[in-house]
Amino acid sequence: VHISANAMSLTKILIANRGEIACRIIQTARRLGVKSVAVYCDAEQNGKHVQLADEAYRLGPPPAATSYLRKDKLVEIAQMCGAQGIHPGYGFLSENADFASLCATSNIEFIGPPPTAISAMGSKSESKKIMIDAGVPVVPGYQGNQDVGVLQQEADKIGYPLLIKATMGGGGRGMKLVHSSAEFATQLEAAKREATKYFGDDEVILERFVERSRHVEIQVFADKHGNYVYLSERDCSVQRRNQKILEEAPAPGLSPELRKEMGEVAVNAARAVGYVGAGTVEFLFDPATNHFYFMEMNTRLQVEHPVTEMVTGIDLVELQLMVAEGKPLPFTQADVNISGCAVEARIYAEDTEAGFLPVTGKLQYVQLPEGSTEGGTKPATNEEATIVRVDSGFRTGDEVLVHYDSMIAKLIVWSKDRDSALRHLHRALEQYKIVGVPTNIEFLKRAIVQEDFKDVSRLGTHFIETNSGALLGADKIAGREFSMACVSLMAAEWHHNLFFQNNSSVVNPSTSGGHRLYIPATHRFYFEDGNGKPIICEGTSMGGNIWQFRGQVPSEWEVTVKIDGTAFGKGANNSATIFVDGERTTFHYVVTQGEVAVITPTQTLSVKRATIPEGFGDPEQQAGGNRVVASMPGKIIKVNVKEGDTVKQGDVVAILEAMKMENSIKATCDGVVEKVNMSEGGMVQNKQLLVSIAVEE
Repeated sequence: VHISANAMSLTKILIANRGEIACRIIQTARRLGVKSVAVYCDAEQNGKHVQLADEAYRLGPPPAATSYLRKDKLVEIAQMCGAQGIHPGYGFLSENADFASLCATSNIEFIGPPPTAISAMGSKSESKKIMIDAGVPVVPGYQGNQDVGVLQQEADKIGYPLLIKATMGGGGRGMKLVHSSAEFATQLEAAKREATKYFGDDEVILERFVERSRHVEIQVFADKHGNYVYLSERDCSVQRRNQKILEEAPAPGLSPELRKEMGEVAVNAARAVGYVGAGTVEFLFDPATNHFYFMEMNTRLQVEHPVTEMVTGIDLVELQLMVAEGKPLPFTQADVNISGCAVEARIYAEDTEAGFLPVTGKLQYVQLPEGSTEGGTKPATNEEATIVRVDSGFRTGDEVLVHYDSMIAKLIVWSKDRDSALRHLHRALEQYKIVGVPTNIEFLKRAIVQEDFKDVSRLGTHFIETNSGALLGADKIAGREFSMACVSLMAAEWHHNLFFQNNSSVVNPSTSGGHRLYIPATHRFYFEDGNGKPIICEGTSMGGNIWQFRGQVPSEWEVTVKIDGTAFGKGANNSATIFVDGERTTFHYVVTQGEVAVITPTQTLSVKRATIPEGFGDPEQQAGGNRVVASMPGKIIKVNVKEGDTVKQGDVVAILEAMKMENSIKATCDGVVEKVNMSEGGMVQNKQLLVSIAVEE
């Protein structure tokens, strides 16, 4: 499909968003000669999207409520700077009918669907009624009376497992999977609490949970002249916390007839609400029967839109701007062609081993995959070529904030077929280097090589649960890796003179033409394991640039390393070359006060640095045991215990909200609550002591 480059009547647009989607929209606007206006919170005044835009204006402090959700302020800025349209991106106000109406009454084009369509599809209960009337198949369930007793009765009728969904929800918020009648009330309370927090409405619906299903969605587009098209489908079955992490187009394993049927049903769904612009109709697909059921319609541009762009060659943001200007779609359904396969992996700052908990922190080092480009929509013209695309709102030095979603980037690979795309995606994940925060990159690498992902007949929303043994359980760092971390610290001393104090016992090894390494003959290196416990490694010079490193974790080990002094700690690349058992290894390193990262061609190994605290070895000085600590910085939204309460190990003592997620804080042992060091509404820091428990003898 070719979109002719006609002059745009929208000459300036405001982007009511942040991060990668703001950057993505700015790129297309710039290509079309449309000026872009960024907005920012106080913590992101030097953010990437701010730097890319033609103009930028402050919204307020970083919580969304005081920044990106300020409807009046956004409209005020647009009017003040002369922006004719506002693009909401996704999230925040993108599906807010009141904001779309405010734009209309303020004579500003809302670059999205009309308020009536947003309202109709914004409520899961209302949208299901509309879909039933339009003849669209829906998942069996219940919507109606919100009395807790009535909902419990209806849930028992539907049977378990079932899903509780916030009627105004999206992105996995306010959604809970219930496995039994006994846990329904607890999960209902949690779903309603999340729904109120994020959507201002605690109404929920109940749906039968279709096991071993797939999540298949259709990208639809409509203009203001009554023209509708569907632009391929996407498979988004691999999810954690009800959020997608791997998406691909086209959805594998569907027949041409089924693709056509699903596309036409999706268009009928959009037509039923008078839709305009970019939208996505999500279906639950049962591969055992080839039946599909309407779940919801997202009335915005989706996070995963790049895979559709890559297989169709259509810039969806450009198409949004054209439709907003009142132009008709420049092609018909017959013109839409699908080429190759595109797969997207979402890169998150998160601890996959701790239930995918989001994390915060500064990105100390970011290296994009080799040959990758930022943005871009055209698939390769050479069928043997491959395109690696990165959509990101972060750079080296940027901060992942606690107030927003923890997604760092989207890595998209297009190739001639699915097998080729997955091979190249794996290579790109190996080459994507991020230091400063833990990420899900290693998890993604494991995921796309599993047979249950490669074999389309086994693909489904159950993927992570079924393959948790292979996907979770981080590879333990062995002696070889610890020795590389020790060498990294030594190299940092040589290059930056940062980490060792002068010692009268020094060695002066050298190689021909190489550096002389003035480093203590014996030195202890302090690291930290995943549970915060210190690890000690000891290094001893054997002379001639040969060092012997030893340690006790994960088991007793000893490694002899010869250091190539010719390039040791030299230059800005921070690289070192060593020989372990005669095998030559060159790696890059990043050393900060809190971490050592060893970067090899295929992975990034991060080891936390530790300062041995006073009282090391004293259980009272460490987390765990009878001490319940915060798993991450955030806000306490519920405290379930008070001093004197009896608790059992695993009891939820508090609920901590961080980065748009609720996290249960659980008792570490049986006993009586001795002290509560938190309050509802209060902020806590990572590893802050929250509850002390007196262990019953």
